[in-house]
Amino acid sequence: MTETVTASTVRSPAAPPSLGGLGLFTVLLAAALPLVDFFIVNVALPTIGKDLAAGEAVLELVVAGYGLAYAVLLVLGGRLGDLFGRRRLFLGGMAAFGLTSLACGLAPDAWSLVAARVAQGASAAAMLPQVLATIQASTTGSRRAKAMSLYGATAGLSMVAGQILGGVLVAADIAGTGWRAVFLVNVPVVVIGLVLAARAVPETRSHHPEPVDGAGTALLAVSLLTLLAPLTEGRAAHWAPWTWLSLAAFPFAAWAFYAVERHEDRAGRTPLVPPSLLALPSLRRGLVLIVPFSIGFSGFMFVIAVALQSGAGLGPVPAGLALAPMAIAFFFASLAGPRLVARYGTRVVTAGSVVQGVGVGLIALAAWRDWPHLGIVELLPGVAVAGTGQALQLPVLMRLIMSEVPHARGGVGSGVMVTTQQAALALGVATLGTLFLSLVPSLGMRDALVTTLLVQLGGVVLTGLLSLRLPHKVA
Repeated sequence: MTETVTASTVRSPAAPPSLGGLGLFTVLLAAALPLVDFFIVNVALPTIGKDLAAGEAVLELVVAGYGLAYAVLLVLGGRLGDLFGRRRLFLGGMAAFGLTSLACGLAPDAWSLVAARVAQGASAAAMLPQVLATIQASTTGSRRAKAMSLYGATAGLSMVAGQILGGVLVAADIAGTGWRAVFLVNVPVVVIGLVLAARAVPETRSHHPEPVDGAGTALLAVSLLTLLAPLTEGRAAHWAPWTWLSLAAFPFAAWAFYAVERHEDRAGRTPLVPPSLLALPSLRRGLVLIVPFSIGFSGFMFVIAVALQSGAGLGPVPAGLALAPMAIAFFFASLAGPRLVARYGTRVVTAGSVVQGVGVGLIALAAWRDWPHLGIVELLPGVAVAGTGQALQLPVLMRLIMSEVPHARGGVGSGVMVTTQQAALALGVATLGTLFLSLVPSLGMRDALVTTLLVQLGGVVLTGLLSLRLPHKVA
Protein backbone atom coordinates (compact mmCIF):
# COMPACT_ATOMS: atom_id res chain seq x y z
CA MET A 1 0.00 0.00 0.00
CA THR A 2 2.83 2.35 0.93
CA GLU A 3 4.57 1.60 -2.36
CA THR A 4 1.37 2.36 -4.24
CA VAL A 5 0.92 5.72 -2.50
CA THR A 6 4.56 6.64 -3.08
CA ALA A 7 4.35 5.78 -6.75
CA SER A 8 1.19 7.79 -7.18
CA THR A 9 2.85 10.87 -5.73
CA VAL A 10 5.70 10.77 -8.24
CA ARG A 11 4.89 13.19 -11.04
CA SER A 12 6.32 12.98 -14.46
CA PRO A 13 7.79 16.20 -15.80
CA ALA A 14 5.28 18.44 -17.51
CA ALA A 15 5.09 17.95 -21.25
CA PRO A 16 6.32 20.92 -23.30
CA PRO A 17 3.54 23.06 -24.75
CA SER A 18 2.42 21.95 -28.19
CA LEU A 19 1.36 24.22 -31.04
CA GLY A 20 -1.53 22.63 -32.91
CA GLY A 21 -2.80 23.34 -36.39
CA LEU A 22 -5.15 26.14 -35.32
CA GLY A 23 -2.42 27.73 -33.21
CA LEU A 24 0.02 27.62 -36.12
CA PHE A 25 -2.55 29.21 -38.41
CA THR A 26 -3.09 31.97 -35.85
CA VAL A 27 0.57 32.87 -35.39
CA LEU A 28 1.15 32.79 -39.17
CA LEU A 29 -1.83 35.12 -39.62
CA ALA A 30 -0.19 37.49 -37.15
CA ALA A 31 3.16 37.15 -38.95
CA ALA A 32 1.52 38.24 -42.20
CA LEU A 33 0.04 41.48 -40.81
CA PRO A 34 3.22 43.56 -40.32
CA LEU A 35 4.69 42.59 -43.69
CA VAL A 36 1.43 43.21 -45.53
CA ASP A 37 1.28 46.64 -43.90
CA PHE A 38 4.84 47.48 -44.95
CA PHE A 39 3.93 47.03 -48.63
CA ILE A 40 0.20 47.80 -48.71
CA VAL A 41 0.89 51.53 -48.42
CA ASN A 42 3.01 51.73 -51.61
CA VAL A 43 0.07 52.00 -54.00
CA ALA A 44 -2.00 54.14 -51.60
CA LEU A 45 0.54 56.97 -51.14
CA PRO A 46 -0.62 59.12 -54.09
CA THR A 47 -4.22 59.03 -52.81
CA ILE A 48 -3.11 59.76 -49.23
CA GLY A 49 -1.09 62.74 -50.45
CA LYS A 50 -4.06 64.25 -52.27
CA ASP A 51 -6.58 63.62 -49.50
CA LEU A 52 -4.41 64.92 -46.63
CA ALA A 53 -2.53 67.57 -48.63
CA ALA A 54 0.73 65.90 -47.66
CA GLY A 55 4.02 66.62 -49.38
CA GLU A 56 6.61 64.07 -50.47
CA ALA A 57 8.65 64.35 -47.26
CA VAL A 58 5.63 63.64 -45.04
CA LEU A 59 4.55 60.73 -47.23
CA GLU A 60 8.06 59.29 -46.89
CA LEU A 61 7.57 59.44 -43.12
CA VAL A 62 4.31 57.48 -43.40
CA VAL A 63 6.42 54.60 -44.73
CA ALA A 64 9.68 55.26 -42.88
CA GLY A 65 8.10 55.95 -39.47
CA TYR A 66 6.51 52.50 -39.45
CA GLY A 67 9.62 50.76 -40.72
CA LEU A 68 11.99 52.50 -38.31
CA ALA A 69 9.92 51.85 -35.17
CA TYR A 70 9.43 48.26 -36.28
CA ALA A 71 13.13 47.61 -36.95
CA VAL A 72 14.44 49.42 -33.86
CA LEU A 73 12.20 47.60 -31.35
CA LEU A 74 12.12 44.05 -32.74
CA VAL A 75 14.99 42.60 -30.71
CA LEU A 76 13.63 44.23 -27.55
CA GLY A 77 10.23 42.69 -28.32
CA GLY A 78 11.83 39.26 -28.52
CA ARG A 79 13.63 39.73 -25.21
CA LEU A 80 10.43 40.89 -23.46
CA GLY A 81 8.64 37.77 -24.74
CA ASP A 82 11.36 35.56 -23.27
CA LEU A 83 11.05 37.47 -20.00
CA PHE A 84 7.30 37.91 -19.50
CA GLY A 85 5.82 35.14 -21.64
CA ARG A 86 5.51 35.01 -25.42
CA ARG A 87 1.74 34.47 -25.51
CA ARG A 88 1.21 37.51 -23.29
CA LEU A 89 3.36 39.74 -25.51
CA PHE A 90 1.76 38.23 -28.62
CA LEU A 91 -1.77 39.05 -27.46
CA GLY A 92 -0.80 42.51 -26.24
CA GLY A 93 1.10 43.34 -29.42
CA MET A 94 -1.72 42.09 -31.64
CA ALA A 95 -4.34 44.11 -29.74
CA ALA A 96 -2.14 47.22 -29.98
CA PHE A 97 -1.63 46.58 -33.70
CA GLY A 98 -5.39 46.55 -34.21
CA LEU A 99 -5.88 49.78 -32.23
CA THR A 100 -3.07 51.61 -34.03
CA SER A 101 -4.40 50.39 -37.40
CA LEU A 102 -7.75 51.93 -36.45
CA ALA A 103 -5.94 55.16 -35.53
CA CYS A 104 -4.22 55.16 -38.95
CA GLY A 105 -7.54 54.63 -40.73
CA LEU A 106 -9.19 57.49 -38.82
CA ALA A 107 -6.25 59.93 -38.95
CA PRO A 108 -7.58 63.47 -39.56
CA ASP A 109 -4.32 64.84 -40.98
CA ALA A 110 -0.94 63.75 -42.26
CA TRP A 111 1.02 64.18 -39.04
CA SER A 112 -1.57 62.21 -37.08
CA LEU A 113 -1.12 59.42 -39.63
CA VAL A 114 2.67 59.54 -39.20
CA ALA A 115 2.33 59.27 -35.40
CA ALA A 116 -0.13 56.37 -35.70
CA ARG A 117 2.20 54.58 -38.12
CA VAL A 118 5.11 54.86 -35.67
CA ALA A 119 2.90 53.37 -32.94
CA GLN A 120 1.77 50.66 -35.35
CA GLY A 121 5.39 49.73 -36.06
CA ALA A 122 6.12 49.51 -32.33
CA SER A 123 3.09 47.23 -31.86
CA ALA A 124 4.27 44.96 -34.66
CA ALA A 125 7.69 44.76 -32.99
CA ALA A 126 6.07 43.44 -29.82
CA MET A 127 3.97 40.86 -31.68
CA LEU A 128 6.13 39.41 -34.46
CA PRO A 129 9.16 38.00 -32.56
CA GLN A 130 6.79 35.89 -30.47
CA VAL A 131 5.68 34.01 -33.60
CA LEU A 132 9.04 32.42 -34.34
CA ALA A 133 9.90 31.99 -30.67
CA THR A 134 6.58 30.17 -30.06
CA ILE A 135 7.19 27.88 -33.05
CA GLN A 136 10.71 27.20 -31.79
CA ALA A 137 9.56 26.38 -28.25
CA SER A 138 6.42 24.35 -29.00
CA THR A 139 7.33 22.20 -32.02
CA THR A 140 10.01 19.61 -32.70
CA GLY A 141 11.42 17.54 -35.54
CA SER A 142 9.45 17.42 -38.77
CA ARG A 143 6.64 19.55 -37.32
CA ARG A 144 9.08 22.36 -36.64
CA ALA A 145 10.61 22.04 -40.11
CA LYS A 146 7.16 22.26 -41.68
CA ALA A 147 6.15 25.20 -39.47
CA MET A 148 9.33 27.11 -40.32
CA SER A 149 8.83 26.48 -44.02
CA LEU A 150 5.26 27.76 -43.74
CA TYR A 151 6.52 30.83 -41.89
CA GLY A 152 8.96 31.63 -44.68
CA ALA A 153 6.26 31.08 -47.29
CA THR A 154 3.90 33.35 -45.36
CA ALA A 155 6.55 36.09 -45.22
CA GLY A 156 7.16 36.01 -48.96
CA LEU A 157 3.49 35.85 -49.90
CA SER A 158 2.66 38.70 -47.53
CA MET A 159 5.10 41.05 -49.23
CA VAL A 160 3.57 40.43 -52.66
CA ALA A 161 -0.04 40.20 -51.46
CA GLY A 162 0.26 43.48 -49.56
CA GLN A 163 0.88 45.43 -52.75
CA ILE A 164 -1.92 43.64 -54.61
CA LEU A 165 -4.38 44.11 -51.75
CA GLY A 166 -3.47 47.79 -51.44
CA GLY A 167 -4.39 48.44 -55.06
CA VAL A 168 -7.69 46.57 -54.79
CA LEU A 169 -8.77 48.35 -51.58
CA VAL A 170 -7.90 51.83 -52.84
CA ALA A 171 -9.76 51.29 -56.11
CA ALA A 172 -12.77 49.67 -54.42
CA ASP A 173 -13.30 52.74 -52.21
CA ILE A 174 -15.39 50.66 -49.77
CA ALA A 175 -18.12 52.84 -48.23
CA GLY A 176 -16.19 55.89 -49.35
CA THR A 177 -13.17 55.03 -47.19
CA GLY A 178 -10.65 55.28 -50.04
CA TRP A 179 -7.08 54.83 -48.81
CA ARG A 180 -8.26 54.41 -45.21
CA ALA A 181 -9.39 50.87 -46.02
CA VAL A 182 -5.76 49.70 -46.30
CA PHE A 183 -5.47 50.26 -42.53
CA LEU A 184 -9.03 49.55 -41.41
CA VAL A 185 -8.93 46.08 -42.98
CA ASN A 186 -6.55 45.06 -40.19
CA VAL A 187 -9.12 45.60 -37.44
CA PRO A 188 -11.45 42.62 -38.12
CA VAL A 189 -8.44 40.42 -38.86
CA VAL A 190 -6.93 41.31 -35.48
CA VAL A 191 -10.22 40.61 -33.67
CA ILE A 192 -10.38 37.16 -35.27
CA GLY A 193 -6.72 36.57 -34.44
CA LEU A 194 -7.19 37.51 -30.78
CA VAL A 195 -10.13 35.12 -30.40
CA LEU A 196 -8.17 32.27 -32.00
CA ALA A 197 -4.98 33.04 -30.07
CA ALA A 198 -6.78 32.98 -26.73
CA ARG A 199 -7.85 29.40 -27.51
CA ALA A 200 -5.01 27.90 -29.50
CA VAL A 201 -1.65 29.58 -28.80
CA PRO A 202 0.22 28.05 -25.82
CA GLU A 203 2.19 30.12 -23.33
CA THR A 204 5.96 29.69 -23.52
CA ARG A 205 8.84 31.57 -21.95
CA SER A 206 12.52 31.17 -21.24
CA HIS A 207 13.25 28.99 -18.19
CA HIS A 208 16.04 31.39 -17.23
CA PRO A 209 14.85 34.83 -18.36
CA GLU A 210 17.37 37.65 -18.30
CA PRO A 211 16.66 41.32 -17.56
CA VAL A 212 16.47 43.83 -20.38
CA ASP A 213 19.83 45.14 -21.58
CA GLY A 214 19.18 48.90 -21.35
CA ALA A 215 22.50 50.09 -22.76
CA GLY A 216 22.39 47.59 -25.61
CA THR A 217 18.81 48.50 -26.47
CA ALA A 218 19.64 52.22 -26.61
CA LEU A 219 22.78 51.70 -28.72
CA LEU A 220 21.02 49.37 -31.15
CA ALA A 221 18.27 51.97 -31.58
CA VAL A 222 20.86 54.69 -32.25
CA SER A 223 22.74 52.47 -34.71
CA LEU A 224 19.64 51.62 -36.75
CA LEU A 225 18.31 55.18 -36.68
CA THR A 226 21.59 56.74 -37.83
CA LEU A 227 21.64 54.33 -40.79
CA LEU A 228 17.99 53.99 -41.80
CA ALA A 229 16.65 57.50 -41.11
CA PRO A 230 18.97 59.33 -43.57
CA LEU A 231 18.67 56.61 -46.21
CA THR A 232 14.86 56.57 -46.13
CA GLU A 233 14.41 60.35 -45.73
CA GLY A 234 17.50 61.63 -47.55
CA ARG A 235 15.99 62.09 -51.01
CA ALA A 236 12.86 63.81 -49.68
CA ALA A 237 15.07 66.04 -47.47
CA HIS A 238 17.31 66.88 -50.48
CA TRP A 239 20.22 65.30 -48.62
CA ALA A 240 20.37 68.01 -46.00
CA PRO A 241 23.48 68.19 -43.76
CA TRP A 242 21.80 66.13 -41.02
CA THR A 243 21.57 63.13 -43.36
CA TRP A 244 25.33 63.07 -43.96
CA LEU A 245 26.12 63.68 -40.29
CA SER A 246 23.83 60.81 -39.35
CA LEU A 247 25.48 58.43 -41.82
CA ALA A 248 28.91 59.48 -40.55
CA ALA A 249 27.81 58.66 -36.99
CA PHE A 250 26.57 55.17 -37.90
CA PRO A 251 29.92 53.31 -37.82
CA PHE A 252 30.73 54.74 -34.40
CA ALA A 253 27.29 53.86 -32.99
CA ALA A 254 27.53 50.33 -34.41
CA TRP A 255 31.02 49.85 -32.96
CA ALA A 256 29.87 51.10 -29.53
CA PHE A 257 26.92 48.67 -29.64
CA TYR A 258 29.15 45.73 -30.48
CA ALA A 259 31.71 46.67 -27.82
CA VAL A 260 29.06 46.89 -25.09
CA GLU A 261 27.44 43.60 -26.13
CA ARG A 262 30.80 41.81 -26.22
CA HIS A 263 31.68 43.12 -22.76
CA GLU A 264 28.33 41.95 -21.34
CA ASP A 265 28.72 38.54 -22.97
CA ARG A 266 32.25 38.03 -21.61
CA ALA A 267 31.12 39.13 -18.13
CA GLY A 268 28.62 36.26 -18.03
CA ARG A 269 25.57 38.45 -18.50
CA THR A 270 23.14 38.16 -21.42
CA PRO A 271 23.24 41.18 -23.73
CA LEU A 272 20.46 42.17 -26.09
CA VAL A 273 22.24 40.55 -29.06
CA PRO A 274 24.75 38.03 -27.67
CA PRO A 275 27.86 37.82 -29.90
CA SER A 276 27.95 34.13 -28.93
CA LEU A 277 24.61 33.72 -30.72
CA LEU A 278 26.12 35.22 -33.86
CA ALA A 279 28.86 32.58 -33.61
CA LEU A 280 26.35 29.96 -34.79
CA PRO A 281 27.39 29.30 -38.44
CA SER A 282 23.85 28.66 -39.67
CA LEU A 283 22.51 31.87 -38.12
CA ARG A 284 25.43 34.07 -39.18
CA ARG A 285 25.59 32.85 -42.78
CA GLY A 286 21.81 32.87 -43.16
CA LEU A 287 21.63 36.48 -41.97
CA VAL A 288 24.30 37.47 -44.51
CA LEU A 289 22.08 36.11 -47.30
CA ILE A 290 18.87 37.63 -45.97
CA VAL A 291 20.32 41.13 -46.50
CA PRO A 292 20.82 41.19 -50.31
CA PHE A 293 17.71 39.07 -50.83
CA SER A 294 15.48 41.47 -48.88
CA ILE A 295 17.07 44.59 -50.38
CA GLY A 296 16.28 43.29 -53.85
CA PHE A 297 12.76 42.14 -52.92
CA SER A 298 11.56 45.42 -51.39
CA GLY A 299 13.40 47.59 -53.90
CA PHE A 300 11.75 45.75 -56.77
CA MET A 301 8.28 46.02 -55.23
CA PHE A 302 8.64 49.78 -54.73
CA VAL A 303 10.15 50.48 -58.15
CA ILE A 304 7.67 48.37 -60.12
CA ALA A 305 4.74 50.05 -58.32
CA VAL A 306 6.01 53.51 -59.30
CA ALA A 307 6.93 52.48 -62.86
CA LEU A 308 3.61 50.79 -63.65
CA GLN A 309 1.48 53.63 -62.25
CA SER A 310 3.52 56.72 -63.15
CA GLY A 311 5.17 55.46 -66.33
CA ALA A 312 2.95 52.78 -67.87
CA GLY A 313 -0.24 54.57 -66.78
CA LEU A 314 -1.81 51.63 -64.98
CA GLY A 315 -4.28 52.14 -62.15
CA PRO A 316 -3.74 50.69 -58.65
CA VAL A 317 -5.63 47.45 -59.41
CA PRO A 318 -3.90 46.56 -62.73
CA ALA A 319 -0.53 47.51 -61.19
CA GLY A 320 -1.20 45.20 -58.26
CA LEU A 321 -2.59 42.36 -60.37
CA ALA A 322 0.50 42.44 -62.58
CA LEU A 323 2.30 40.89 -59.60
CA ALA A 324 -0.36 38.21 -58.98
CA PRO A 325 1.57 35.55 -60.97
CA MET A 326 4.52 36.13 -58.62
CA ALA A 327 2.35 35.40 -55.58
CA ILE A 328 0.82 32.29 -57.17
CA ALA A 329 4.20 30.92 -58.25
CA PHE A 330 5.66 31.67 -54.81
CA PHE A 331 2.84 29.77 -53.11
CA PHE A 332 3.15 26.57 -55.15
CA ALA A 333 6.96 26.57 -55.17
CA SER A 334 7.06 27.03 -51.39
CA LEU A 335 4.88 23.91 -50.98
CA ALA A 336 7.57 21.87 -52.70
CA GLY A 337 10.35 23.49 -50.69
CA PRO A 338 10.48 21.12 -47.68
CA ARG A 339 10.74 18.03 -49.89
CA LEU A 340 13.46 19.64 -52.01
CA VAL A 341 15.42 20.68 -48.92
CA ALA A 342 15.19 17.16 -47.49
CA ARG A 343 16.74 15.81 -50.68
CA TYR A 344 19.16 18.54 -51.79
CA GLY A 345 19.80 20.58 -48.62
CA THR A 346 20.74 24.26 -48.93
CA ARG A 347 21.66 23.86 -52.58
CA VAL A 348 17.99 24.65 -53.10
CA VAL A 349 18.89 28.26 -52.19
CA THR A 350 21.57 28.34 -54.88
CA ALA A 351 19.14 26.94 -57.46
CA GLY A 352 16.53 29.47 -56.34
CA SER A 353 18.90 32.37 -56.93
CA VAL A 354 19.58 31.13 -60.46
CA VAL A 355 15.85 30.84 -61.18
CA GLN A 356 15.18 34.28 -59.67
CA GLY A 357 17.99 35.77 -61.76
CA VAL A 358 16.38 34.40 -64.93
CA GLY A 359 13.06 35.92 -63.85
CA VAL A 360 14.55 39.37 -63.18
CA GLY A 361 16.27 39.21 -66.57
CA LEU A 362 12.95 38.41 -68.27
CA ILE A 363 11.28 41.35 -66.51
CA ALA A 364 14.07 43.68 -67.67
CA LEU A 365 13.73 42.36 -71.23
CA ALA A 366 9.96 42.91 -71.18
CA ALA A 367 10.43 46.47 -69.91
CA TRP A 368 12.99 47.23 -72.64
CA ARG A 369 10.93 45.66 -75.44
CA ASP A 370 7.33 46.54 -74.57
CA TRP A 371 7.50 49.90 -72.77
CA PRO A 372 5.18 51.70 -72.13
CA HIS A 373 2.70 48.88 -72.88
CA LEU A 374 3.74 46.91 -69.82
CA GLY A 375 1.02 44.95 -68.07
CA ILE A 376 0.16 41.55 -66.65
CA VAL A 377 0.63 39.70 -69.99
CA GLU A 378 4.05 41.19 -70.73
CA LEU A 379 5.29 40.72 -67.16
CA LEU A 380 3.80 37.26 -66.55
CA PRO A 381 6.76 35.06 -67.57
CA GLY A 382 9.30 37.12 -65.64
CA VAL A 383 7.36 37.63 -62.42
CA ALA A 384 6.25 33.97 -62.32
CA VAL A 385 9.83 32.70 -62.73
CA ALA A 386 11.16 35.27 -60.21
CA GLY A 387 8.47 34.28 -57.69
CA THR A 388 9.45 30.63 -58.03
CA GLY A 389 13.08 31.46 -57.37
CA GLN A 390 12.25 33.60 -54.35
CA ALA A 391 10.16 30.79 -52.85
CA LEU A 392 13.14 28.43 -53.07
CA GLN A 393 15.26 30.88 -51.05
CA LEU A 394 13.39 32.79 -48.34
CA PRO A 395 11.64 29.92 -46.45
CA VAL A 396 14.86 27.87 -46.46
CA LEU A 397 16.97 30.78 -45.18
CA MET A 398 14.55 31.52 -42.33
CA ARG A 399 14.46 27.87 -41.32
CA LEU A 400 18.25 27.67 -41.46
CA ILE A 401 18.79 30.81 -39.35
CA MET A 402 16.67 29.48 -36.48
CA SER A 403 17.79 25.85 -36.73
CA GLU A 404 20.56 26.01 -34.07
CA VAL A 405 19.13 28.72 -31.81
CA PRO A 406 18.52 27.32 -28.28
CA HIS A 407 14.89 27.32 -27.10
CA ALA A 408 15.73 29.68 -24.23
CA ARG A 409 16.95 32.27 -26.71
CA GLY A 410 14.17 31.81 -29.26
CA GLY A 411 12.87 35.36 -28.76
CA VAL A 412 16.32 36.88 -29.16
CA GLY A 413 17.08 34.77 -32.24
CA SER A 414 13.80 35.62 -33.94
CA GLY A 415 14.22 39.29 -33.07
CA VAL A 416 17.70 39.37 -34.62
CA MET A 417 16.49 37.65 -37.79
CA VAL A 418 13.42 39.81 -38.31
CA THR A 419 15.37 43.00 -37.46
CA THR A 420 17.93 42.12 -40.12
CA GLN A 421 15.17 41.42 -42.63
CA GLN A 422 13.24 44.58 -41.80
CA ALA A 423 16.33 46.79 -41.94
CA ALA A 424 17.20 45.27 -45.32
CA LEU A 425 13.66 45.86 -46.60
CA ALA A 426 13.97 49.52 -45.64
CA LEU A 427 17.40 49.68 -47.28
CA GLY A 428 15.97 48.21 -50.47
CA VAL A 429 13.38 50.97 -50.81
CA ALA A 430 15.99 53.59 -49.88
CA THR A 431 18.77 52.40 -52.21
CA LEU A 432 17.08 50.90 -55.28
CA GLY A 433 14.16 53.31 -54.98
CA THR A 434 16.48 56.32 -54.78
CA LEU A 435 18.58 55.00 -57.68
CA PHE A 436 15.49 54.59 -59.87
CA LEU A 437 13.98 57.98 -59.07
CA SER A 438 17.35 59.69 -59.55
CA LEU A 439 17.81 58.14 -62.99
CA VAL A 440 14.33 58.95 -64.32
CA PRO A 441 14.99 62.65 -65.16
CA SER A 442 18.12 61.86 -67.21
CA LEU A 443 17.37 58.42 -68.68
CA GLY A 444 13.58 58.31 -68.82
CA MET A 445 11.29 55.87 -67.06
CA ARG A 446 12.06 52.81 -69.21
CA ASP A 447 15.84 53.00 -69.07
CA ALA A 448 15.78 53.88 -65.36
CA LEU A 449 13.65 50.78 -64.70
CA VAL A 450 15.89 48.49 -66.76
CA THR A 451 19.05 49.86 -65.12
CA THR A 452 17.60 49.34 -61.64
CA LEU A 453 16.55 45.79 -62.51
CA LEU A 454 20.08 45.02 -63.70
CA VAL A 455 21.47 46.33 -60.40
CA GLN A 456 19.00 44.04 -58.59
CA LEU A 457 20.20 41.18 -60.79
CA GLY A 458 23.71 41.82 -59.46
CA GLY A 459 22.34 41.37 -55.93
CA VAL A 460 20.74 38.06 -56.96
CA VAL A 461 24.08 36.84 -58.29
CA LEU A 462 25.72 37.83 -54.98
CA THR A 463 23.08 35.86 -53.05
CA GLY A 464 23.75 32.80 -55.20
CA LEU A 465 27.50 32.97 -54.65
CA LEU A 466 27.12 33.44 -50.89
CA SER A 467 24.73 30.48 -50.72
CA LEU A 468 27.59 28.17 -51.68
CA ARG A 469 29.03 28.73 -48.17
CA LEU A 470 25.89 27.59 -46.35
CA PRO A 471 25.94 24.36 -44.31
CA HIS A 472 24.62 21.65 -46.61
CA LYS A 473 22.03 20.25 -44.20
CA VAL A 474 19.14 22.11 -42.57
CA ALA A 475 17.95 20.85 -39.18
